[in-house]
Amino acid sequence: MGLTGKLICQTCIKTDGDVFHEIFSTKPHHVHTMTPKNIQGCDLHEGEFGKVGSIVIWKYTLDGKEMVAKERVEAIDEEKKSVTFKVVGGDLLESFKTVVITVHVDTSGEDNLVTWSFDYEKLDESVKDPTQYLDLVLSMTRDIETHHLPK
Repeated sequence: MGLTGKLICQTCIKTDGDVFHEIFSTKPHHVHTMTPKNIQGCDLHEGEFGKVGSIVIWKYTLDGKEMVAKERVEAIDEEKKSVTFKVVGGDLLESFKTVVITVHVDTSGEDNLVTWSFDYEKLDESVKDPTQYLDLVLSMTRDIETHHLPK
């Protein structure tokens, strides 16, 4: 078993993919209102929302436990509709040396495909792959989609 890995999950959404991308690229502080069971807050620590280099602090619940992730916005690609965050502090770094999370929305065609990827390096062989985070982001994605569906 290696210490580095990559996990990817994809799901189709029925709502506007541009809106989904905009939420993570410029309005992550709105996410908690759409998925409060998963995300309790996203606070700006440094910089500006929507700007590369900014640092945000996510408060989230995973497996019933309140957790925190401090992330730097590494890249925002408007053309490809992707946002990349690098974890620079918080609970994840207790088990992982590095974690980079990318959310990408493919808006070509009738469906909008959301892809989440987690690139990581474990601190040691005893650390399990972060598969529970895939469940978290899929649940978040469904909640955001439901929030934007016509009532």
